[in-house]
Amino acid sequence: MDKRIINHILEHKILIDSIISDNVLLDNIKQSSAHIKNCYTGNGCVYLFGCGGSAADSQHIAAEFINKLNFWRRSLPAQALTTDTSILTAIGNDSSFDEIFSRQVEAHVKKNDVVIGISTSGRSKSVILGLEKAKDQGAVTILFTGSNIGFTSDLADIVLSIPSNVTPMVQEAHIMIAHIICEIVEDDLFER
Repeated sequence: MDKRIINHILEHKILIDSIISDNVLLDNIKQSSAHIKNCYTGNGCVYLFGCGGSAADSQHIAAEFINKLNFWRRSLPAQALTTDTSILTAIGNDSSFDEIFSRQVEAHVKKNDVVIGISTSGRSKSVILGLEKAKDQGAVTILFTGSNIGFTSDLADIVLSIPSNVTPMVQEAHIMIAHIICEIVEDDLFER
């Protein structure tokens, strides 16, 4: 058991080292932070969505913007489009599960907003359609994904692609990067 624990930690360390040496990913983290900061200075909102663990990550990240990450400050508008079971089940039942995010994006998202889709595989149809609709509405789109981004790489203005196809490793890296982005935005917009 100890060996499995240590091996998992070592695999995570290797992934973190590859992220540190990925200049494109590091630049995309900076760009994402800048777009979110601009969104907030322009009275916009950050919308997030994903399925399964990525749905939970969407809620987690929204909570960091709304409440706080490192210090008390004014609340920042963010919304996870994964939480309203009446909306999700109505769309899923009356139309298609694939449209659970795109219909909500159509209702809420405006030009100066940022929309974050999270899909470890990059192939979640509901996330793809949500990002497409957000782009149509003029929002800045960001995709958190793994190394198998497939046909979604052109759907987002910024792609945060983790160099792994192991779902738990990708999810762990997504939260780390989301915390970095939240910290940059929080530090840039507010004084401690």
